[in-house]
Amino acid sequence: MIGAPLARNRGGRHLVKVPTPFIMTQRALRSGCFSLAIALLMAGCRSPQSDAMLIEQMRQLGDELNSARQETAGMQERIDSLQLVVARQDTLLRQLASMAGVSR
Repeated sequence: MIGAPLARNRGGRHLVKVPTPFIMTQRALRSGCFSLAIALLMAGCRSPQSDAMLIEQMRQLGDELNSARQETAGMQERIDSLQLVVARQDTLLRQLASMAGVSR
């Protein structure tokens, strides 16, 4: 067994290999934890260049959203203006119709 301690006699000769599965599991656990820690560190490392690109894209998205909001506000003003024009024309047509004696 790898990592199993050996029992020795006084003369320094190996007598018997003493299996210690606990030591093996500790080593395997340490090795697994170390591998997991390295994998997490590597996954957590991000490129500053990709972060800068992401930030720039977010700024561009914000700018586009603001321009879309401004365009929507401009269209709403035009719609309100057109509704006012249609209401005036409707009033004028009703007045002309009543003067001419035409019923609706």
